[in-house]
Formats: sequence, C-alpha cells, structure tokens
Amino acid sequence: MAETSDISWTDATFNPWIGCAKVSPGCDHCYAERSTPSRTMKILWGPQEQRKRTSAGNWGQPVRWNAAHSDFFAAHGRRRRVFCASLADVFDNRADPQWRRELWELIRVTPNLDWLLLTKRIGNVAGMLPADWGRGYDNVWLGISVVNQEEVRRDVYKLVSVPARIRWLSMEPLLEAVSFEGVFADQGSAVDRSNLLERIDWVVAGGESGPAPRLVPEEAYENLRDQCDAVGIPYFYKQRGGKTKEKGGCLLGGVEVKAWPAV
Repeated sequence: MAETSDISWTDATFNPWIGCAKVSPGCDHCYAERSTPSRTMKILWGPQEQRKRTSAGNWGQPVRWNAAHSDFFAAHGRRRRVFCASLADVFDNRADPQWRRELWELIRVTPNLDWLLLTKRIGNVAGMLPADWGRGYDNVWLGISVVNQEEVRRDVYKLVSVPARIRWLSMEPLLEAVSFEGVFADQGSAVDRSNLLERIDWVVAGGESGPAPRLVPEEAYENLRDQCDAVGIPYFYKQRGGKTKEKGGCLLGGVEVKAWPAV
C-alpha cells in the first residue's frame, strides 16, 4: 500500500483488502501473513477468517496516481505499474464480492495505471471477471503464482484459457527446477503442439527470503531463463533469496536479468 515499492518488478502496491488462506506450497512461509499491516490490523489467516477492507484513503491512492500520470510518464516513458493485492488475493472467494466489484470500477477509472493482478486461485478467475471484461482490460496484467512442476502442469493452461492483454507468471518462491517441455498450449488436441510458455507474456522468478528459506540451485533459474529466451519471453530474475537478499538483486551469473513485457 505504497506509492513506491521494494518489490523490484513493480512501482507501487495497492491492497483493497487484507487477509488470505494458504492454498499452495508457495504459501508455507507467507510474508503477507507476517507483514506489519497484518499484525497491526490483527488479521488472522485462514479459509474461514474475515478479510478486512482497507481505508477509504487507501482506496483513493490509485486515483491520485492516475491523475499524476503526466509527471510519471515524463520521468519513465510509461504508465505506473501497480501490484494489486500483495497482502491478499483478488480472486479469493472469501472476500466480499462487492469489494471486488468496486475494485473493477477503480481499475476502469484509472486507465493511466497498469494493474498487475496475481492470484493463486486461477480456477476462480473466469467466474469473478466483470461483465465488460471482453478480451481483457487494456490496463490489466493477469498473473498466477507457480512454484513447482505440478503447478506448471495444472495451472498455466488455465491461465492461457482466460482472455487477458498480458498474462504472466510469478515463479517465486521457485521451489524446484521446472520445465515447460511437453506442456502444450492445447492439452486436448494433437493439432496445437506449441510450447505452453509461448502463450505467456512475462515470467518473474525468485527465491524465498525470511526464516528457513527453501532454495533451489542457481541453475534452476538459468534453465528457466533459457526456456524463456528460446520462445522470446521477457524474464525477470528477482533474487535467489535466503535469510538476506543477495547483494544487488536481479543478478544471475553476475549479469542483471531484468525485463518487462512490451506494452
């Protein structure tokens, strides 16, 4: 919930509400559950716990960022990127549906922002999109969290089945080396045998930070970069992780790996 963010692949974060439940191995060491806003607001994590809407003042921030577009564009040559729901999940079925409707309206009235939505609940997405979604809002990047090979095979196909202007993968924390070989864009047909990764516009990868981090060798990130390079997908390496982030960040084999999709 900040105009500037320490998350290296976004400019700002916005949380319409706070709270979630763990649904993936990637959730085991959830930073959001331990975050200062969660502790300050005494939010409990879990499938039956209440999600808490943030303040009206917080909801007004994206409107102000949208109004400041000219200055931001002059400085950066692009729209401000806003990671939405870093401490929640937009497609959580425990969240109040009215909050989600108001979020879609907020996104509609802020066309000068690129909204980066990230979910671990891709199966919920189709039923929670607004009626005017069409082929996807021009200012929404729809992403899913994918942390292991099982989730690659189970969830990426679901993502590419949803219309969106930009589709992206957050492979953080990456818990094992993964491969897209043999994972095809059309699982039910022998006609389309293209690599499923070809239907993705952006991949972000990184390790786990905090207590008892689960790490994979650097070679796993290099292999993922090579798979992206083979099909021309921008790849953003955040950091390997550990108790403290590696010095400099975004360095893979001593080279900065930091790319965004063309928009």
